[in-house]
Amino acid sequence: MRKIKVGIIGCGTIGTEIAKACKDRMRNTVNLVGICDACEEKELLLRKILKSKVLILKLDDIIKKVDLIVEAASAKMSGAILKKAINNKKDILIMSIGGILGHENLLKKAAKIGIKVYLPSGAICGIDGLKSASIGKIDSVTLTTRKHPSGLTGAPYLKKNDIDIWGIRKDTVIFDGNAMDAIKGFPQNVNVCALLSLAGLGAKNTRVKVVTSPAYTKNIHEVEIKGEFGHLMTKTENVPSKTNPKTSQLAVFSAIAALEGAAKTVKIGT
Repeated sequence: MRKIKVGIIGCGTIGTEIAKACKDRMRNTVNLVGICDACEEKELLLRKILKSKVLILKLDDIIKKVDLIVEAASAKMSGAILKKAINNKKDILIMSIGGILGHENLLKKAAKIGIKVYLPSGAICGIDGLKSASIGKIDSVTLTTRKHPSGLTGAPYLKKNDIDIWGIRKDTVIFDGNAMDAIKGFPQNVNVCALLSLAGLGAKNTRVKVVTSPAYTKNIHEVEIKGEFGHLMTKTENVPSKTNPKTSQLAVFSAIAALEGAAKTVKIGT
C-alpha cells in the first residue's frame, strides 16, 4: 500500500505530536514530507525533536508536495489554508475548526469537487450521537466548558471585557452565548464548539457556557443535546497538555486517530 504523503502546517503542541506519530506509530502508512510554521524557531525545534531531516517548506510548497495537509496552525489561518487545499485539490485535516465558521461554503465547495476534509472530534465526546440525531429534529445543543484560568489566559473576550481571570476564586461563568461569539472571544480555548455547530444546529443556534475556577485540574467539556431522538449528555474530563494548558491531551490523540483513519479502509462509528 502506498504511503500517504503528509505535510503539517503549524509546529506547536498539536503539530509536534502529530509529526512524532507520523514518524513512529504511523510510519508504515504515512510519509511526513514536510513541516511549516510562521515561526522559524518552532520549525527548527520540531525537526530537532524528530531527529530527522524532514523538510522545512513554505506554505504553498508544502501544499503542492503532499496528498494530505494537516492544519495545526490557528483559527486565523485555517480558512485560508482550506481554500488553498481546495484550489490545489488536496485533502486536508483541520484542527483549528473555529476558523471555518462563517466559511462553510468552502466545505460545500470541497465536497462538490471530491476533496476530503477531516474534522476530528477533538476534546469532546458525543459527535457520533449528534450526527445521528441530526437525521431527525434537534431542539438544542449546549456546551459547557470548564477550565482553570491558565487555560483561558490571553482570550480576546477577557481583554475586551476587562476580566481579571486570576482574580477569580470560585466557579464563575464568564461567558454565556452562542458558538459564533464564543469562537470570536475564545479562539484558542473553545474550538470544540465549532465542531458541534457544524455537526448540529449551526454556530448561532449552539449555546456555549465558559466557566472557570482555580480549583479545576482538568479541561472539562459537557455536551447536552435534546431532540426527536431523546436526550444525550456527555462529560469529558480532559488532562491538559503538558506543554500547553489550553490544549487537552484528548484533542492531540483525536488528531492522530483521525489521520490514522484516513489511511484505513475500515471506518468505525457513524
